[in-house]
Amino acid sequence: MSSSPNSSSSSDAVVAALPSPLGWLMDVPCPVDFVLGTATVRVRDCIQFRHHSIVRLRQSAGADLEVRVAGVPVASGEVVIVDDNVGLRLSRILPPVGLDVV
Repeated sequence: MSSSPNSSSSSDAVVAALPSPLGWLMDVPCPVDFVLGTATVRVRDCIQFRHHSIVRLRQSAGADLEVRVAGVPVASGEVVIVDDNVGLRLSRILPPVGLDVV
């Protein structure tokens, strides 16, 4: 993960390629979630959660994490350590929703 969220090298090129009326959209913040896993848990079990409780996830150990932007899956990748920070190396970029890619 060589670039930071504030890095402007590649993002400036993308902004320059956009029609000028849309360029302002590049600075609009949007929620990004990195999903470790999912599970379905009954309410009775949620009420019993305590410190050190374990919830079994559907994903297997070592599975890629899903990246969601505004709730929409856009990519997946693997956890990496960069210096003293945790990062995500993207291994798969999903096609835009509604776009059929063969």
